[in-house]
Amino acid sequence: MGLQLRICLVFVSLFYLQTTASAQEHAYQIGLLGFYNLENLFDTIDTPDVNDTEFTPAGPKHYDTEMYLDKLGNLSQVISEVGADLSPDGVAILGVAEIENRSVLEDLVKQPALASRNYQIVHYDSPDRRGIDVGLLYNPKYFTVAESRSVPVMIYDATDNSRIYTRDILLVGGDYQGEQLYVMVNHWPSRRGGEARSAPLRNAAALICKNLSDSLRLAAPNAKIVIMGDLNDDPVSPSVADVLQAAGKINKVRPGGFYSPMWSFFRQGIGTTAYRDAWSLFDQLVISDNWLDNEQAGYRFYQAYIYNPNHLVQKTGHFMGYPFRTFAGDTYLGGYSDHFPVYMAIIKPKF
Repeated sequence: MGLQLRICLVFVSLFYLQTTASAQEHAYQIGLLGFYNLENLFDTIDTPDVNDTEFTPAGPKHYDTEMYLDKLGNLSQVISEVGADLSPDGVAILGVAEIENRSVLEDLVKQPALASRNYQIVHYDSPDRRGIDVGLLYNPKYFTVAESRSVPVMIYDATDNSRIYTRDILLVGGDYQGEQLYVMVNHWPSRRGGEARSAPLRNAAALICKNLSDSLRLAAPNAKIVIMGDLNDDPVSPSVADVLQAAGKINKVRPGGFYSPMWSFFRQGIGTTAYRDAWSLFDQLVISDNWLDNEQAGYRFYQAYIYNPNHLVQKTGHFMGYPFRTFAGDTYLGGYSDHFPVYMAIIKPKF
């Protein structure tokens, strides 16, 4: 199945689901949580001890202020659009990856397309060798942060046992309109060196998420959990299916287990990033089982989405049909990101 046809299938599915949600607006409150890999959102400043020379005016990309401002404008446009047909405020919580520092997020949320939402930021510096971090944007109208911390991913090279420095996991806990919620934002180790060879690194990151979740559930049994991020693995990969034990079908979710709402997209050949004419679904949302109780008075899971409208798709050239990226190598394309955003709708009965 071609890339364009797969994208069309997503739109058909979205049309039906969004129509259904609109028909139920009188009965439900709708909330949105999402994730977006921002594809190297760097400022233009050469920061000491950060591997950012590539993204400076003197670097090979000749990355300048005009490019940076274009990037901010493009990304803020996308974020403003995600889920806006379901909720006028868009995503209440958005995890992000591939950001250089807190400063770029501050610049992002001040963009005209986002400024009215008053997004707040949670961010910690990571020891990643590429100089990139993860972060969280949240709308205080819906979510109040009670705690946050950066959780190191301690992984080691199999040949010499030296530490491999990667992105920390961002853990944020708080109150989402009266319900306790924990969000983990991830950017797991890449497939550099090959999928099989690098798999133990992602399995290790997944195990940290699993152990964190187990601890949270012991301390707060009613809290809801969302694990989100660029996992550099698919929903069927061992890190997700075996280590996290995230089931792809609701009737297969164990008590205390996880559900992978992105699994059905993957089974249809639909993805969030493409390489060598093949889609991968690395950008994922994994949710705790207590989101699935349809009889509860609180928020429950409704539907997951991939946001891939036509303007986010490359129209010509070698990457035609792929997500419209900012750079191809050192060539500036002026796009958005090499990943599509993902998000989910949660609904709560109105009384």
